[in-house]
Amino acid sequence: MLKVLWNSLVIVIGAAFIACGFNLFLIPHHQLSGGVSGLSMLIGYFTSFDISVMYFVLNIPILAAGWFILGKRFISFSMLSVVATTWLIAVVPVKAVATDAFLAAVVGGVLVGIGAGISFRVGGSSGGFDIVGSIVTRYRDFPVGMVLVGLNGLVILAAGYLNNDWNIALASMVSIYITGKVVDLIHISHTKVTLFIITSHTEELLASLLALPRGVTKIKSEGAFSHTEKDMLMTVTTRYELAELKRIIKQTDPGAFVNIVETVGVMGSFRRR
Repeated sequence: MLKVLWNSLVIVIGAAFIACGFNLFLIPHHQLSGGVSGLSMLIGYFTSFDISVMYFVLNIPILAAGWFILGKRFISFSMLSVVATTWLIAVVPVKAVATDAFLAAVVGGVLVGIGAGISFRVGGSSGGFDIVGSIVTRYRDFPVGMVLVGLNGLVILAAGYLNNDWNIALASMVSIYITGKVVDLIHISHTKVTLFIITSHTEELLASLLALPRGVTKIKSEGAFSHTEKDMLMTVTTRYELAELKRIIKQTDPGAFVNIVETVGVMGSFRRR
């Protein structure tokens, strides 16, 4: 329970970083963030719709899709992030902290990247294209941040065309690129780790682990001192999924011995189809 409360607090703090990046740096200069937030800004700049309302509305179908693909826990935290970000965008005043547009793009990108990155670290996201990026990286081995940069290129093209000002579009591109790099620096979802799990609850643990999109190898082992036979389960996963695996192991077999090793590379079938 305390862990959930802490993670929820971190996600709200992440939402505060994102809202400050938007309202204090990007929006005053009519720059864009990426994905759904960028689309919300475009709509807000050229219509009478409120940016915070559009941010919430556009996230609804993406959250619904993520619920079935990425799991309830991840999307529940993402929903919290979207609601908190929506509220904070409406509360934080739109005021230019930096008068220089390029400096605003850099600082705004860093703040948004920190907010999204720490949300990823505790098992959630900031919604929008973050969820789309997570879906893509579940099936293809790409860094989340760079996936977002690719998806956000469409938003930048739309901004340049509608604004007829490519300086704003290029500054937005810098901001989005920095956001993606900061997310990868904090999140490191594409980094692989290998888990060696020695357990006496093999079948229960296997039932839980095999529900994830990862293969597991079962190896017979024997304690050198006790001569007790146990099973060792070996699986390779990403940093993004590590928190969920650790939760499953603690819940199923609190007495399991787990050795977590960073993996340099993987050959063969990494994902279980």
